[in-house]
Amino acid sequence: MADPTRLRAHEMAALLRSGEISSRALTEAHLSAAERQNHALNAWLVIYRENALAQADAADKRIAEARRAGTAALNALHPLCGIPIALKDLVSVKGGQATAGSKILKGYIAPFDSTVAARLKDAGAVILGKTNMDEFAMGSSTEHSAYGPTANPWDLTRVPGGSSGGSAAAVASFHTPLAIGTDTGGSIRQPASMCGVVGIKPTYGRVSRYGIVAFASSLDQIGPFARDARDAATLLHAVAGRDDRDATSAPEPVPTELLGLATSDDEAAAYLKGKRIALPKEYFVEGMEPGVAARIREAVGAMEQAGARVEEVSLPHTDYGLATYYIIAPAEASSNLARFDGVRYGYNDRSSGEFIADYIKTRGAGFGPEVKRRIMLGTYALSAGYYDAYYLKAQKVRTLIKADFDAVWAAGFDAICAPTSPTVAFSLGARTEDPVAMYLSDACTLPINMAGLPGMSIPAGLSDGLPVGLQIIGAPWSELSMLRLARAYEGITARAPWRDLEPAELQLTDDPTTPSPIERKERQKSGASAPGAGGHS
Repeated sequence: MADPTRLRAHEMAALLRSGEISSRALTEAHLSAAERQNHALNAWLVIYRENALAQADAADKRIAEARRAGTAALNALHPLCGIPIALKDLVSVKGGQATAGSKILKGYIAPFDSTVAARLKDAGAVILGKTNMDEFAMGSSTEHSAYGPTANPWDLTRVPGGSSGGSAAAVASFHTPLAIGTDTGGSIRQPASMCGVVGIKPTYGRVSRYGIVAFASSLDQIGPFARDARDAATLLHAVAGRDDRDATSAPEPVPTELLGLATSDDEAAAYLKGKRIALPKEYFVEGMEPGVAARIREAVGAMEQAGARVEEVSLPHTDYGLATYYIIAPAEASSNLARFDGVRYGYNDRSSGEFIADYIKTRGAGFGPEVKRRIMLGTYALSAGYYDAYYLKAQKVRTLIKADFDAVWAAGFDAICAPTSPTVAFSLGARTEDPVAMYLSDACTLPINMAGLPGMSIPAGLSDGLPVGLQIIGAPWSELSMLRLARAYEGITARAPWRDLEPAELQLTDDPTTPSPIERKERQKSGASAPGAGGHS
């Protein structure tokens, strides 16, 4: 058998059921790749080798018992049984760390499973470990992690996007076929775009947030990373659904058809016929790289040639999305992060013996600069005299943004297509000193969170040798049709040359002398050259 890490999750599932491969062998192959290459990527904060192999053995036993019981029992197993998966390090797994990329949660061990983790365990998935992320999911490059930045396997001098950059890089590097991330303003879709994988932000309320370290509670949503639409749909099916422990979790039924996306490319492509696709002119923002705009228009043009109807529309309040988000999200963050004080868990500084002084020192040293910046912004926006001027006004604009999307659905469109990111992956360190430039990375993704809509990013080719993501946006609860559209695009581009390409610098990660992302960033600051640096910098 060829390298099993190159298989899609649905291909792995078929081999597991036929007995041609074991979950232990699959897990071992992925663990070995992750352990060997992580020094150059820093995609993983912790790898649970022993636990993962124990879960793999349990999955093998479960599959063997089902095989003995007959076809019906085998078919009753969830397709994720025995499949490796990675979790962003803000997902609680009993007995494991959940740092949220922050020093203030270093040493914290979760005493319970999040709903997402519990559902994955019930399905028989194998949890390999936890992936790197921007601290408390605040960032667009995974450079704000307290544990160092993550590198992009397409070019090791560049970022993987963020805040779920570790999960995206791990999937792109074939360390895992599937991963979980969170998306508050684009933190699944933007890194999926920059790493050339599939990433889904479901409708707000589709997936329970119980046991997930919160950033902004009215915006956060958990979602999957995968290498194609079928695998992403399978992972979404496993984790979605009502949860009584999360008051914002919706009772909306999870479509069983998520497990039945078209297997044939021709069958998948046929879904495009007659579909109305909206192309919002405001999403081709000023400063968008020409290569990105070209790939998106080519992708939409290919859909049109396959039978879709594409029409330009206007979402007039899009320009207010960035400002509105950076009032609402920090305001909610300032409230959510008040609980991290060093009294009950995580990092603490008790050097003075005075409670207030130690509280201030703990939060001062435990939080990084980006988190402090957003706490300050949010506290200011909620303070007396400014609540009405900022926070209340932002919530009113949020309603207008949602109304723009509602008008598109009322006009009979099936989906909206747009760029995911206005640029390809940028260089490590390029935007860390300019927060506004960093915030603009999410200009095309933020409005979807403001409106609570489902959205996803799928690979749409390359620009200057780096991945470009096509964003598909759907009406509320339309994940199934959104995924069918994504699968259709995969069908019509199945023979495109870029489909067969692997990340250009992945082979460098096997060399133990390749610098780590922390070393690269330091060398860039000092102006020194980095051995093995990519050709895109």
